[in-house]
Amino acid sequence: MTCSDHAHAPAPPAAAPPATPHPLDPLTPAEIEAAAAIVRAARPLGEAVRFVSISPREPAKGIDAATAPRRAEVVLRDAASRRTIEALVDLGAGALTDWRELEGVQAQLTAEEFLAVEAAVRAAPQFVAALERRGVEDPAIVDVDPVAAGYHGLPEEQGGRRLARILAFVRPSPGGNAYARPLQGVFGLVDVDTGEFVHFEDRDPVPLPAEEGEYRADRVGPLRDDVREIRITQPDGPSFTVEGHEVRWQKWRLRVGFTPREGLVLHHVAYEDGERVRPVLHRASYAEMVVPYADPDRFYMSPLDIGEFNVGTLTNALTLGCDCLGAIRYFDGHYAASDGSAVTIPNAICLHEEDNGVLWKHTDFRTGEVEVRRGRRLVVSSFVTVGNYEYGFFWYLHQDGVIASEVKATGIVATQALLDGERPRFGAMLAPNLGGINHQHVFCARLDMDVDGPGNAVVEVHTEAVPPGPENPHGNAWRTVKRTLASELEARRRLDAASARGWLVTNPSSRNAVGEPVAYKLIPGDNTVPFAQPGSALTKRAGFVEHHLWVTRHDAAERYPAGEYPYQHPGGEGLPAWVQADRSLDDEDVVLWYTMNHHHVPRPEDWPVMPVARIGFELKPWGFFDRNPALDVPPSQPDGGGSCHAKSDI
Repeated sequence: MTCSDHAHAPAPPAAAPPATPHPLDPLTPAEIEAAAAIVRAARPLGEAVRFVSISPREPAKGIDAATAPRRAEVVLRDAASRRTIEALVDLGAGALTDWRELEGVQAQLTAEEFLAVEAAVRAAPQFVAALERRGVEDPAIVDVDPVAAGYHGLPEEQGGRRLARILAFVRPSPGGNAYARPLQGVFGLVDVDTGEFVHFEDRDPVPLPAEEGEYRADRVGPLRDDVREIRITQPDGPSFTVEGHEVRWQKWRLRVGFTPREGLVLHHVAYEDGERVRPVLHRASYAEMVVPYADPDRFYMSPLDIGEFNVGTLTNALTLGCDCLGAIRYFDGHYAASDGSAVTIPNAICLHEEDNGVLWKHTDFRTGEVEVRRGRRLVVSSFVTVGNYEYGFFWYLHQDGVIASEVKATGIVATQALLDGERPRFGAMLAPNLGGINHQHVFCARLDMDVDGPGNAVVEVHTEAVPPGPENPHGNAWRTVKRTLASELEARRRLDAASARGWLVTNPSSRNAVGEPVAYKLIPGDNTVPFAQPGSALTKRAGFVEHHLWVTRHDAAERYPAGEYPYQHPGGEGLPAWVQADRSLDDEDVVLWYTMNHHHVPRPEDWPVMPVARIGFELKPWGFFDRNPALDVPPSQPDGGGSCHAKSDI
């Protein structure tokens, strides 16, 4: 039985695409290929030049986006000159409007380069010899994962070469789980352009674990036979409407976007409040992530997956009944291959609504009257696969005005082979002779706020107990204390559970019914701090991990918290550099950067494939409305009518 066999709710028909795409819409395949053709016609490209990405150039904030020209920004790499090239194309005019050749930066690693490195390593004599030392005769059964090289000031990293480090794994059977059998003690640094080893190390062999790590349904039986069917049906269709990439649902309006670097993006998130359409978010995305590992032998494993690999190009094609369930509306994703041709990811983004439990309830115990409302939420989601891990990026809109987001991490943990009796020093045992390495998953969400417009301020709120005395004679009193974060350096903040620290994004020019500035509050979820030492490669190259909250004044050029081109960059770019200007944040157009850190100490239950781990946050209306905005949600009506308290036989 396939996943689609369980999908009983038909997907609503896709709306016809508009004749002229909105400037915020993702690029179409035709536009991607047109942009590549325009660049080729204007600038003859040598054989060594490859397209890295072709993305929509979004209109400047503050102008009428609907009337802005349709443009594309293009990143290329010239392997011959070792240059990264930026180009800008006006699609409507069919013209190249900007061309910049950059020295000293590396563009993102592409899928084609990934596969080329694997093929070159498999054929390298020293690598083949290392396999033979371990009894592996066929290199074809060995998976080689190129890892972002990072920057550590080592001699072999100098000279401007494009580099990748490698990890290797041996599949126990065709299609089997390669991560069950890591090739321990083999280390290499590869020149991506030539496929040659810049550095290679083959330590004393560690036997391959006997573990197969099988997780496929037809090989792990017997499967449970008591999982009964759940049907998600909406006989009248979903409550949302879609026109192009604009979505309307339960008073919410938004646009769904996609870029090859970030993947899923939300634009122009606003709420219909009576006669007004009130903006909340101008743009929201996950702008960077880093996964630092704790084993000194894997010091180089701190990939910045979004900035170094263009994580949007790694987006999964979703399957009804597996990844999404219900009445689904899908959006395809498109990106450029290295030759400029368009690649389509069908069903890259899933849009659906789902029951979300009780929204609000009260029982008047004197009269016996009960009022209860069930809530639902709109879900916009996508999944990406980055080597051994999968990440699901989920955004939720609720009927009470809450905007929430979470990342769902699953897939297979990074493994290492162990000798008999050996225990991992920087990880945990997963299976006999197999360890998982301690690591963290750190995500940075970029939240370009527009709470009732762009003139916002950020107010920190904490709670403190009132000292014993006349104000607190019984010892029970506590109060909240607020202060406005006046500038960017002041707004570098960490969480503090002991004081219930949080942050409001307010609009001083817009007041609610009780005279307070309207606001949305950032509600953090699970989080921790980095454990890498100050001055380490991680804290230099991914400095955003040092604070949970950063606030900057909006600048269209400040898009990614570790900088535009973090691949092999020594660090210091992005947020740590921008905030040195210490710009004023009071009554300004502000961007929140929220950093959340999933602390992953592997456990046996994570093997051979880990259950989903969740980490996220909420943006909660905090005086944005004058009363509960979900009062008008109607009572639920079960099948057959009647009240929601009608009994049902099981």
